[in-house]
Amino acid sequence: MSTKQNVWEMTLERLDSTMSVLDLKPGVIKYLREPRRILEVSLPVKMDSGDIDIFKGYRVQHNTNRGPAKGGIRYHQDVTLDEIKALAMLMTWKCSLVNIPFGGAKGGIIVDPLKISKRELENLTRRYTYELLPFIGPEKDIPAPDVGTNAQIMAWIMDTYSIAKGYMVPGVVTGKPITLGGSQGREEATSRGAVYTLLSALKVLEIDASNLTVTVQGFGNVGSNAAKIMYDLGFKIIALSDVSGAILNRNGIDPYKLSDYMKDSTLAEYPEAEKADPGKFFETKCDIIVPAALENQITAKNAAHIKAKIIAEGANAPTTPDADPILKDNNIFVIPDILCNSGGVTVSYFEWVQGNDAYFWSKRKVNLQLRDIMEKAFYEVYEFSNKRKLGMRSAALALAVARVAEAMKIRGIYP
Repeated sequence: MSTKQNVWEMTLERLDSTMSVLDLKPGVIKYLREPRRILEVSLPVKMDSGDIDIFKGYRVQHNTNRGPAKGGIRYHQDVTLDEIKALAMLMTWKCSLVNIPFGGAKGGIIVDPLKISKRELENLTRRYTYELLPFIGPEKDIPAPDVGTNAQIMAWIMDTYSIAKGYMVPGVVTGKPITLGGSQGREEATSRGAVYTLLSALKVLEIDASNLTVTVQGFGNVGSNAAKIMYDLGFKIIALSDVSGAILNRNGIDPYKLSDYMKDSTLAEYPEAEKADPGKFFETKCDIIVPAALENQITAKNAAHIKAKIIAEGANAPTTPDADPILKDNNIFVIPDILCNSGGVTVSYFEWVQGNDAYFWSKRKVNLQLRDIMEKAFYEVYEFSNKRKLGMRSAALALAVARVAEAMKIRGIYP
């Protein structure tokens, strides 16, 4: 298992090193380091037993200089305020990097959604939304699904907000069901965007895309869809992992068959692959690694054992700062999280646009528009990386931060 590092301190560490490259003034640096608004709420919920339980919830808006705040809501027992602050900041850089008119936000509730009933989950979601009413909206802050949340939860948020307003407001959230104004292609958008950046990386690195082997850590929404998309493109998926364990098959694993199997069982019990050690997952010899689980997975302790050519970061902050120089020394090409997994927020932007226009796109149009944005962002980062002699992570962050700093300077400080 990885060593848990404070993700907020890690995010600030990377930001500070990036801002030194950009030669920003001290006041601008202070401004960009601080979240604009931090909301902490206590959520009383009537449980099925008739008793009342209290849950802790957060919403952090990091920066809104380039547009309304945008970011997911996660339901997880290990949610912390520092984690939410860090993820809100990463959303600011992510939106800036792909050049969509949003700032960054993030929300979370400390709860294991698998340990409460559907009725309790709905009550919790609606109470959380009620507490957020003055702070969210299509022109203020637009939540979306994240770890432990889904389209149904977004529908409850939209309904609660709409009841309070007195009319339907589909643009208050993204990641909604299609029948309530969701976008085609949203569910697999993060995965598809990651694959588009991976294909671009293979082009610039002049690596033949045929017969490449892939390992995917995490088989949730991002990991499973990424595995399926790559499988369809001819990549060989040789190892997968999730909370139940890890599996390996050098001849390849069919992620569609695995998904079907997991409807009644766990990934670790899949009979068409052998069990593997989750603690040594990144030591598996392969061409491409897709970390698509939680943060702090690739660290100084395991980075030296990685034998892949490319790491495509489907998760947020899966690599700690002390691992970056090790990966660089070993000539491993990293597609950083704020670039690699920004397909989700990009299609969320498409959904927001479609909802505001009340005009909806085909899945083909969504995917083509996504490809254009992801490829453009990749090549901008790659060229900046070469021009400034920076790693891909530093280049991506520098580009993103520079755009936010420019917007802040142009808008000015009021009053």
